[in-house]
Amino acid sequence: MSGTLNKVMLIGHLGDDVKIKHFDNGGCIARFPLATNESYTNKTTNEKVTNTDWHNIVVRNKAAEICEKYLSKGDKLYVEGKLRTRKWQAEDGSDKYTTEVNVDEFTFLSSKNESKVSL
Repeated sequence: MSGTLNKVMLIGHLGDDVKIKHFDNGGCIARFPLATNESYTNKTTNEKVTNTDWHNIVVRNKAAEICEKYLSKGDKLYVEGKLRTRKWQAEDGSDKYTTEVNVDEFTFLSSKNESKVSL
C-alpha cells in the first residue's frame, strides 16, 4: 500500500461545555475535550479497572455553531476526523505542541439529540 491514512473515530462523553471563538471573516472554531473509557477486570484482584483517555476535539464553522447550541458537558458523541498536531510558542519562548482531532463528521448519541451531521 503506497498511500497513507489519517482517520480517527471516537465515541465518548464531553468533559466540558463547547468553547467557541468567532473570527472577523465570519468563520468560527469550537473546541472541547472528549473522554473515552476502557474497562477490564484485573485478573489478580478481580477488581474492575477503568482507564480514561482525553482527546482535544476541534470543529469548524457551521458545525461548530451546531455543537455549541446542542452539546453540553456529559453528552455522548461520535466523532470522525483527522489527527493534527499544532505548535505554538509559550510566553517563556518554549515550543508547545498539542494533538487534536479535526472533525469531519459527528453524531449526537445522547437521547435528547439524535441527528447525524456530515461536513
